[in-house]
Amino acid sequence: MNKTSLFIFSLLLFLTGCKGQQTKTAETSPVLQAGLYKSPQPVDLLRQHVARGVSDIILERKGYVTSYNKQRKTPNWVAWTLTRQHTYGDIQRQSERFEEDTDVPTPRATYQDYYNSRYDRGHMCPAGDNKWDAEAMRQSFLMTNICPQNHGLNKEDWNNLEMQCRTWARRYGEVTIVCGPIFEGESRFIGRNKVQVPSGFFKVVYREKPQKKAIGFIFRNNGNRQPWREQACSVDDVEERTGFDFFPQLPDDTEDLIEAEELLRDW
Repeated sequence: MNKTSLFIFSLLLFLTGCKGQQTKTAETSPVLQAGLYKSPQPVDLLRQHVARGVSDIILERKGYVTSYNKQRKTPNWVAWTLTRQHTYGDIQRQSERFEEDTDVPTPRATYQDYYNSRYDRGHMCPAGDNKWDAEAMRQSFLMTNICPQNHGLNKEDWNNLEMQCRTWARRYGEVTIVCGPIFEGESRFIGRNKVQVPSGFFKVVYREKPQKKAIGFIFRNNGNRQPWREQACSVDDVEERTGFDFFPQLPDDTEDLIEAEELLRDW
């Protein structure tokens, strides 16, 4: 297993067994081997890091891995490594349609749940990161990669950060990205299948070169302008809001240092 694959696999293990959130894996998820997650691992290696209780189904895709919450009908998180090569490609999103994901049990999120809800079908792993492969592009439109997202946020500030992540991938060779919804305050639901509406969204970006750095972002799920630079925060801040532990496989002194930083000038 190369260093990148080892890093991602370790990251996924600890996100699945995150701080303050209980989870379990699907029986149909024996290994993490999608995209850069190519080295098969025993089922028990994954299960050792998984707590019990709340719904969690690990879904392996060509371009990303997601943890799906069957109660909320949204991802808990979506993780992928974006390489310089994967920021380019000829596959266009216009030919794709949002699809119900038959890999998860019913009731599950459908295209119709979002109809007339005033929320966009917001990608977590963006279509723009998957132009390198037709199947990767198609899978980015599965509803298990989608959250109810305010239209203004989806089309403006969230999209701007997605484009900035592609700039960073080209600049540094690759970046690792984890993003997902935040649920705080009163619960809201849309559609026949009761898809829960997030109160906000998080994104964490990590790079290995030229030195290890990480940065976090938190957005409110509303239409107010939230320029991505103004939403930057430390990874510690994201961990506090989400309960996830993002980089436990790093040496403690390195992890503590990069998680406490929020210096955009280093990017």
